[in-house]
Amino acid sequence: MTQKITIIGVGLIGGSFSLALQEAGVDAEFIGCGRNEATLRRARERGIVSRYSTSVKEAVADTDLVFLATPVGAMEAVLAELADAVPAHAIITDAGSCKQSVIQAARRQLTLMDRFVPAHPIAGTEHSGVEAGFAALYRNRRVILTPEPDTDQSACDTVQELWLKTGALVEVMSAGRHDKVFAATSHLPHLLAFSLVETLYRMEQKEELLRYAAGGFSDFTRIASSDPVMWRDICLHNSDAVLESITSLREGMDSLVEAIVAEDGKRIEAFFKIAKETRDNKVLNKASQDSPIEQAPVPARLPENPQ
Repeated sequence: MTQKITIIGVGLIGGSFSLALQEAGVDAEFIGCGRNEATLRRARERGIVSRYSTSVKEAVADTDLVFLATPVGAMEAVLAELADAVPAHAIITDAGSCKQSVIQAARRQLTLMDRFVPAHPIAGTEHSGVEAGFAALYRNRRVILTPEPDTDQSACDTVQELWLKTGALVEVMSAGRHDKVFAATSHLPHLLAFSLVETLYRMEQKEELLRYAAGGFSDFTRIASSDPVMWRDICLHNSDAVLESITSLREGMDSLVEAIVAEDGKRIEAFFKIAKETRDNKVLNKASQDSPIEQAPVPARLPENPQ
């Protein structure tokens, strides 16, 4: 097991990673790093880290593992800072929602890629910041690893084992496939929520509309309270896959508009029926199958997910 873990970004994702590992009994010293010293002090008060530094070079100087939990847009600058300071044996991993752009940034900044293990925890809330972290965030949630051909197996094994200790379900896929899958299933829903709230904001009667917005609207738009900086970076760093998903959505909405204009009730109902059956049979059933897990031995290399 690693002895010293440096967390760069001690908010929801980084803070929860530390708290989950500590709850699991992982014997490690957690070192915090970030730009805001008040935030780092609060992370120490909360027990997320035992010491901290606002200097990346200082924070990684004697570490065994670096966990990058910053917005995707900030990762290359951080990688550039740590490249010459991190020990040769240390593992570097991340929690970025886009994998291809992060891997490309790592290749530009790191001399060797064998100790870099790209990862993405599919977990979060609409809250952010140092107060948002909690130990159970990753329990029974998926974490996707996207190792490259030159990723060292032992580094991958260590990262897998740490995520399993948090209670997560670990899977492996290529970075390109990851970016397409999550552009459609994660990025697009967030963009829809942001767009819907922004649409109401622009309407003349917005105060009345927002006053009566509850129930379904509140549930659907909850994720519009997510960090705007993080989602700005996702749009910019996974733009091709995001735009592809938006184009598909537009095609579906255009089809629905045409059916409404034509007063074609059968076509409208069929549209809704496909959506309902897909969600009921695929999404809800899949969620029910993801029952609480037992800790399992870590395989030598997780197979590519065939689903």
